[in-house]
Amino acid sequence: MTESELMDATKPEGWNRPPAVKLDGEGEVLEISMGPHHPSTHGVFRMDLKLDGERVIGLKPEFGYLHRNHEKIAEGISYLACMPYTDRLDYICSLTNNWAYALAVEKLAGLAVPERAEYLRVILGELTRVQNHLGAIGFLIQDMGASGTPLMYAFREREKILDRFEELTGSRMMCNYMRFGGCRVDATPAWLDGVRNVVAGLPAFVDEFEALLRTNEILMARTQGTGILRPELAINAGVTGPMLRASGVNYDIRKVDHYGIYDRFKFRVPLGDHWDVYDRFMVRLLEARESIKILEQALKDIPGGPVMDPKAKIRGFRPKAGEAYGRIEAPKGELGFYLISDGGPNPYRYRVRPPSLINLTVLEDMALGQNVADVVLILGSVDIVLGEVDR
Repeated sequence: MTESELMDATKPEGWNRPPAVKLDGEGEVLEISMGPHHPSTHGVFRMDLKLDGERVIGLKPEFGYLHRNHEKIAEGISYLACMPYTDRLDYICSLTNNWAYALAVEKLAGLAVPERAEYLRVILGELTRVQNHLGAIGFLIQDMGASGTPLMYAFREREKILDRFEELTGSRMMCNYMRFGGCRVDATPAWLDGVRNVVAGLPAFVDEFEALLRTNEILMARTQGTGILRPELAINAGVTGPMLRASGVNYDIRKVDHYGIYDRFKFRVPLGDHWDVYDRFMVRLLEARESIKILEQALKDIPGGPVMDPKAKIRGFRPKAGEAYGRIEAPKGELGFYLISDGGPNPYRYRVRPPSLINLTVLEDMALGQNVADVVLILGSVDIVLGEVDR
């Protein structure tokens, strides 16, 4: 060892490294805006983020860019004219929107629904739930940065369901199908056979979809332990739907209210154990399986008969003065309509309880302490639609 090497060996480790340079602004909070046109925000939605490095220390959701004055418009038009407006709330799930509004008006007017129409509502509602959940999973994986393969797989099956919607209602997305006291038109035997064929192929697809995703190492690493929503907070914030059940809370309005004829069907309510993004992904996948079971039972037992209450009026419809709240277990959570009638042809008051908006209020709680890259995943796991958030 030379003298120079000997001298270097006696000095402390790292003695010859250059001094650390403190960059301007280091240690300060960085504020950024994500949206309103960021592709991961699922519409015109904006998040104002506060970051310490890459760690989220604050998040403020900003919405209103898509506000269409839905509730005030509804107070100036007839009850029936409001029905196609409900399609535009959650444009992915128009038929469940129709159902919730029809249920509220039927309570207000004291209308009964024929048994065949109840079965048709269940069939259409559960088909809507299947295509919503599979699409939500596909979008979540895409938000993670994966290729579009899972989303296109989901859309392949969704197309089959939308074809059945179009055949029955005349429209693929804005269906405007349900009416107060029943349904607009009856389903033909050929249509029911077509739905049976679609439903028969769904279990194999869901098996394939689950095998593709459930144990994927990247998905598990990115979603497990990410965006935890504790059950106490979920309940206090009014969160409903798959988000609430992924937090381990056993609450499903189909089981609680037994609206329609859901008390006739056997199905279970999947629950999460770890309350994270992965549980929200799995709960939606399992709920799709349960919806298939309901569909198989409904298609087997659907009776004949009329699809409209003969007492229901199209012209001159004026419910007696009063108020009513109708709610259903929509694919995204509790969707409710609160109506007040003064005996006139229009709703005196019309309010919507949208699950997307309510579920979005816990976004900051789930994002605090997470990396900025995880915020997009957490938002995707909420499954929002801006038409429902802003109305």
